[in-house]
Amino acid sequence: MRRGVARRLLPGAALVSLALFLTACAAGALNAFTPRSGYVVVSDIAYGPRERQRLDLYVPDGAGAETPLVVFLHGGSWDSGSKDIYRFVGQSMAAEGFILAVPNYRLYPEVTFPAFVEDGALATAVIDRALREGAYGVPPGRRPLVLLGHSAGAQIAALLAFDHRYLAAQAMSPGRIAAFVGLAGPYDFLPLDEERYKRIFPEATREESQPVNYADGEGPPALLIHGLADTTVEPENTRSMARAIEAAGGRAEARFFEGVDHIAPITSFATALPLGERGIREAVFAFIREETQ
Repeated sequence: MRRGVARRLLPGAALVSLALFLTACAAGALNAFTPRSGYVVVSDIAYGPRERQRLDLYVPDGAGAETPLVVFLHGGSWDSGSKDIYRFVGQSMAAEGFILAVPNYRLYPEVTFPAFVEDGALATAVIDRALREGAYGVPPGRRPLVLLGHSAGAQIAALLAFDHRYLAAQAMSPGRIAAFVGLAGPYDFLPLDEERYKRIFPEATREESQPVNYADGEGPPALLIHGLADTTVEPENTRSMARAIEAAGGRAEARFFEGVDHIAPITSFATALPLGERGIREAVFAFIREETQ
């Protein structure tokens, strides 16, 4: 039985504080100490006509035609967040030999669900096609494609991975996605109790906002990571999603980390500062390598 959003997500003020923390901490301390060598950043690539439809691309030195592409959807409670604070993730991915695309997407109140998911699909399709054609100095090729998301971005990435309508609308086959990685994601958070969330997720499409409703055996293998000390998105979201995928015949690995809060799964990617849980970073990279070889 589903429990209400009051138990699955904290009230809006707590999620806004998360965005403020990431803006101040990641953009300041994390990015200030992030190495600048070993990769190239191509900033503000337009994937659509709107102001927020821009992405940053992190390309490791020596990237080849088979270098995997990871598309990372940032968090921020669907009304905040920015690609600009994730250089530390881009550098970390590049250091492991992966190309990382970090798109912005339109936010509430400019849009409501499902517009931000549609932006994620468009960004994924545009950068995938561009790199297949050899844009941005990357050798052309049909490289493996992985979806990664944190918090609200994990909900968006999960819908792209399992609700096949979004990528199909961009002429992409569901089989194009080699793997999905969700960090502290809300996948099963109805019914909604807070008015703010009711506005973000209109009643007519509310059931369609739940990734758990689309878990099937045709989706990509999934790595779902959650901290057991997360008081922003309840770990039961990850348990529910993993159960649904496995029940449908799919592959899901759920990993839970003691003492890890909501922010640590993403700050764990920082290479220059000892933040988060290093085991998370190692688990994600091992999973992506296994699924893209």
